[in-house]
Amino acid sequence: MLFIQLVKPTLSDQPSSSPSISSEAMPHLGRCSSLAGISRERDHMKDFRRYLVLKYIQYLVLSSSNAISSLLGVLGSGYVMLILQSSRVSSKSTAVFISSLAKADLLISMSAVAELFLWTSSIAVPRTAFTPALLQNLLVANTHISALLLTCVAMEAYLITFFPMESRSLRTVRNARLTSRAIWLLVAAECILLQVDDVLKASSTSPSCSPAVWLLPLSSGAAALLRALSYFLGILLRIVNVYIYYKIFFSVSNRSATRTK
Repeated sequence: MLFIQLVKPTLSDQPSSSPSISSEAMPHLGRCSSLAGISRERDHMKDFRRYLVLKYIQYLVLSSSNAISSLLGVLGSGYVMLILQSSRVSSKSTAVFISSLAKADLLISMSAVAELFLWTSSIAVPRTAFTPALLQNLLVANTHISALLLTCVAMEAYLITFFPMESRSLRTVRNARLTSRAIWLLVAAECILLQVDDVLKASSTSPSCSPAVWLLPLSSGAAALLRALSYFLGILLRIVNVYIYYKIFFSVSNRSATRTK
């Protein structure tokens, strides 16, 4: 409940597009429709906050995702994607990050479906090193994309809390889309490099593949460096997120204490 209150400013800072009062001739009907629209949108905001809590627990609290948390995350992402299709959900930068976060779980679905197909299919599918490495890299991409997007949401919450007016020009839908695309491209490049390294390691066992032998040290060194950077970046993202919500919590607490005096 405390975490839900902390992420609340991120989802309710910008004005949302709710139905206006229709006309003076029908005041009661207009007010009822407006209140109904606002109520439905508030329900969506609650759903978004619960979804973010689930994702923070899945990727930044747990050391590694398990089957239960992954399943809950995929189901939650599917529900959020349906909500985002509604015209009642206003377009905000946070909604862009949440949409991209939900789409990242498609990588888990693709990996699970492919693994299930290989396990149940009666067709002889050659299980070379390419296939399991690709499925594993899809899961790695999902984890890294989700962690980076959740950090973007946390940073936006920090800007809304401490620099609401100064950061308004930065917290735009266009910037959120550019940031999301950059994250996807960087993680895709990472996974391509890891996939190439896995394929070259498998090909180097064959004496006929001399080019793979020459490229293996280069790809192995780059992949090892990338894995080390990803590990330390994951630790750094956890520290940054904890610090951000720590600052937001005490800021909100101080404001509440000031108002009660």
